Amino acid sequence: MKIGFIGLGNMGGPMAANLIAAGHEVTGFDVAGVRVEGAAQAASAAEAATGAEVVITMLPNGAILRSVAEEIIPAMTPGAVLLDCSTVDVESARVVAEAAQAAGLGALDAPVSGGIGGAAGGTLTFMVGGGAEAFAIAGPLFDIMGQKAVHCGPSGNGQAAKICNNMILGVTMIATCEAFALADKLGLSREAMFDVVSTSSGYSWSMNAYCPAPGVGPQSPADNGYKPGFAAELMLKDLGLSQQAAEAADADTPMGARALELYRSFVEEEDGRGRDFSAMLPRFEGRGRG
Repeated sequence: MKIGFIGLGNMGGPMAANLIAAGHEVTGFDVAGVRVEGAAQAASAAEAATGAEVVITMLPNGAILRSVAEEIIPAMTPGAVLLDCSTVDVESARVVAEAAQAAGLGALDAPVSGGIGGAAGGTLTFMVGGGAEAFAIAGPLFDIMGQKAVHCGPSGNGQAAKICNNMILGVTMIATCEAFALADKLGLSREAMFDVVSTSSGYSWSMNAYCPAPGVGPQSPADNGYKPGFAAELMLKDLGLSQQAAEAADADTPMGARALELYRSFVEEEDGRGRDFSAMLPRFEGRGRG
């Protein structure tokens, strides 16, 4: 398949490399001039999109997605699919999908879960909104870049699924870190804490698969000095998107709102920027109730 790939950063670069390794013809573009071995290099986003059967975008936010879409949609061939893998606000996803469909294109919003490791290993999960025909066309690419793709319904629903998932993740990670800090002060060993909770009613992905306590459970960023697998500032972004959507939908999400406040303080006022989102544990360790 002939693929245009726009946005070749920490996530997009490895995703494009996996497509190339599987034999697809990839033309890439990144504003920072990043190159991926084996990909043709375009001089612009529009050039990368020209003649492609599928154009994949992996971009930082909704405003940039809208801007790039305005550039590439006129360059795309009718019948091609615009596959956006960015995590953006639901409204931007739907506006871009409407513009693509009006131009005779398929459109999918397909944010991912799995982080940099999942992008490199081809084990991402895609949460996909858009039409069934476009989903079928992109299916073989999802199989290369990830381990699972869930069709969540019409355009925008992929983003809805992603922000709901990550609101749960942000809240449960905070609760897990709070509990470890409390266990420390109560004299309960972290190993005992993990052994109990990971097999009891408090278990969660944050505890069992991504434990924020170093030396406990499977390898996680905590065992690497909290070097980010999923950076705290990205969690802050996703929690912000969740609360933006909650406000638009008139949904009461007090835990999500409080998680947003805590991650905003952690990233913007403390030492969270550039650290993994599980570095909330040492934050809570050094704090009392005051």
